[in-house]
Amino acid sequence: MSESGGEKQKVLAGGLLGDKRVVRRISRPLRLRRTLGVPSLFSTGYGNVGSSIYYALGVTASFALGATPLALTLAGAFFVLTVLTYAEATVAVPEAGGASNFARQGFNEFVSFITGWGTLLSYTVTISISSFSAAAYLSVFFPVLQSSQADVVFSVVTILLLMVLNIVGVNEAAIFSVLFAVIDLITEVLLVVVGSIFLVNVPLLIHQIHWGTAPTLGNFFHGSAFAMVAYTGIETISNMSEEAATPSKTVPRAYGFLIIAVLVLFAGISIVALSAMPVRPCLPSDHCAAGVHFTTDLATKYRNDPVAGIVKALPHPYSDIMLPLVAILASSILLIGANAGVLGASRLSFSMGSYRQVPKFLNRVHKRFKTPYVAVSFFCGMAILIVLPGDIIQLTALYIFGSTLGFTMAHASLIAMRLKETPETRSGFRLGLNIPFRGKQIPITAVIGGLGTLIVFLLIALTDMFGRYVGFSWLLIGVIVFVVYRKRNNLSLVESSERRFEMR
Repeated sequence: MSESGGEKQKVLAGGLLGDKRVVRRISRPLRLRRTLGVPSLFSTGYGNVGSSIYYALGVTASFALGATPLALTLAGAFFVLTVLTYAEATVAVPEAGGASNFARQGFNEFVSFITGWGTLLSYTVTISISSFSAAAYLSVFFPVLQSSQADVVFSVVTILLLMVLNIVGVNEAAIFSVLFAVIDLITEVLLVVVGSIFLVNVPLLIHQIHWGTAPTLGNFFHGSAFAMVAYTGIETISNMSEEAATPSKTVPRAYGFLIIAVLVLFAGISIVALSAMPVRPCLPSDHCAAGVHFTTDLATKYRNDPVAGIVKALPHPYSDIMLPLVAILASSILLIGANAGVLGASRLSFSMGSYRQVPKFLNRVHKRFKTPYVAVSFFCGMAILIVLPGDIIQLTALYIFGSTLGFTMAHASLIAMRLKETPETRSGFRLGLNIPFRGKQIPITAVIGGLGTLIVFLLIALTDMFGRYVGFSWLLIGVIVFVVYRKRNNLSLVESSERRFEMR
């Protein structure tokens, strides 16, 4: 083998070369094409974030009752602050990996791993919760799915099917996901408009809120914490930044449109829902917890499929027309969201593996299908275990545990990146509302957002047993694997390794 051939072989195997010209020539094909504009980024982001309303509404109402619109608004405020942080940090680090990469830039490799591993948990729960909720909407056509055992079986079969499809490489086309996101957006707008005409009752909305009783102040804040699940998928646009054209412009704009669409539609749908299914006294069939005297059909009968409850409350013929439409659309967008969870977990795992944060066998590529079959199988297997209890409240709590850990670290990482910033490394997009600190400018939005998401994380960790035990067990197992793997390979626990790709 010639010297140049040997050099080339080292690059293909992930080796590092001193000749930058060779590295540049060989590595260029590995770079993703920057072709995505604002419409593509927005629609893909909304396809993931927008799907969450199909289950978040019922979960939030289980605690906040008539104050559900206010709880969603409060959670929405932290959603906005988090999106702003992601917008600046993504422009500064336009690389798939999201908050894990922000933490690497702001802190070190260990913090980056913790952040990424927590985000992997949220991706895994997304697979579970989306599959589980899809079963509830499909019960319009298959009543057997109304059984608590049947919807778990459906979820398990769905996850196994997604696992097989992702292993053999049969993923939905990007244009297919974008098309469903656009249809979903139009349907939700139509639902808000029609619901506002026939269902909204402002006096009823006001008088069904009885602070201290329905809801108690504690339940309202608990509902606000659970409302964070309504804003799943924030990392979607960040993970697509390597494919975005002019990230400094397209990424912030896409996030801006996402903020407007999500806040307006989620507020509108929650107002319509509480008009259609107002707060009422508990009935024996509701199985209300001890000391709880009020509830709503949104939190009981339609907790797993709240949007279906809204449609059924519409007058004829609107309900007859929209019920099957919403059932098909909701189940489709949720299954796309579940598949996005599979793709997100395997993609983030690959990013973490390229920095040698996780063992390379986890990202082993199938010889025939050229897909990361081990990662896909592992995270789908975890999703099946998580969905087995068949409780959407538990699934939500676990999702919030992982996601708010990632959000908190994203805020903290942006602050750390600002403190390390030099004129040469300054991002092309920069948030306003800064406070001076040691000669640097610290974004107030990141400080407030980080404190808010940290409080939500602690609330779930302290009050929800399922979220606490499963969440911390996930983190503990991850840390053990990380430490053992890095030590065996003589790698520092805090210093970053050069990013490397293995082509097979």
